[in-house]
Amino acid sequence: MTTLGSKNSPVIRAVEYASCYVYSPTGSGTVCEQSRLLRTLLKAGDAAFVLKYAVRVRQQVNDSPPLAGFFGDSDVLVPVPGSTAVEAGRFWPAKCLAAALVNEGLGSAAWSCLRRIRTVRKSATAAPGERPTVSLHYESFCIEPSSKPPETIILVDDVVTKGRTLLAAASRLHEAFPASRIRAFALVRTMGLIPEVRRLLDPCRGEIRWEAGDARRSP
Repeated sequence: MTTLGSKNSPVIRAVEYASCYVYSPTGSGTVCEQSRLLRTLLKAGDAAFVLKYAVRVRQQVNDSPPLAGFFGDSDVLVPVPGSTAVEAGRFWPAKCLAAALVNEGLGSAAWSCLRRIRTVRKSATAAPGERPTVSLHYESFCIEPSSKPPETIILVDDVVTKGRTLLAAASRLHEAFPASRIRAFALVRTMGLIPEVRRLLDPCRGEIRWEAGDARRSP
C-alpha cells in the first residue's frame, strides 16, 4: 500500500479486495433479475438471509481458488457503516454479514470501530454526478481508538460499486492503525456497464485503486 501526502487524495492508493456474487442493475436476462433480487433481499433486513450467504462464502473459501486463503484465522472483520450517521435501530447489513462470517470461522472477531459521523447520499439513488466522492466518504468516517490494533483487518461491505467507500474506509483505518494490513470483502459487486451477466456466483479477487482522481475497481 502506498500513502499520499495530498489532502485531495486518499491515504491509501490501493486496497486488495474480494467478492463472491455479481449484481446487474440494468441488465436483461434471468441471471440479472436474480442478481437484483439478491441485492434487494440483502438490503431488506433479513438476518437469516445474510446468515445463509455467509455459509456460501465459507464454502467458496474452502472450494474456490479466487477466495482460498483470503480470510485468515486471526483477521478482524470491520463492517462498513451505511450512508446514514444514525445506526441505532436500523438494520446494518455489513455488520450482520461480518458477524455471520466470523461465526463461519472466517476471521477471529467482528469489530465495529468504523463509524459515520456525517450522513452521505446513497450512491444507488443519487445521480451519477452527485454520488459521494472518496473524499466525502473519508470525511464522514471516524475510528474508535484501540490500544492493541489488529495485525490484519478485513473491511466487510454488502455491495461494492466503484469502491469509493472501501477506499475511503481503508484510508481512515490506515491512519489510525498504520501497522495493520488492510483488505476488503464485499459479498456482491456491481456490474453496471455489462448488459448481461451469465453467473450469479462468480468469486473474484482484485484491487480498488486511486486512479485519475477517482476510485477504480478491477475486476
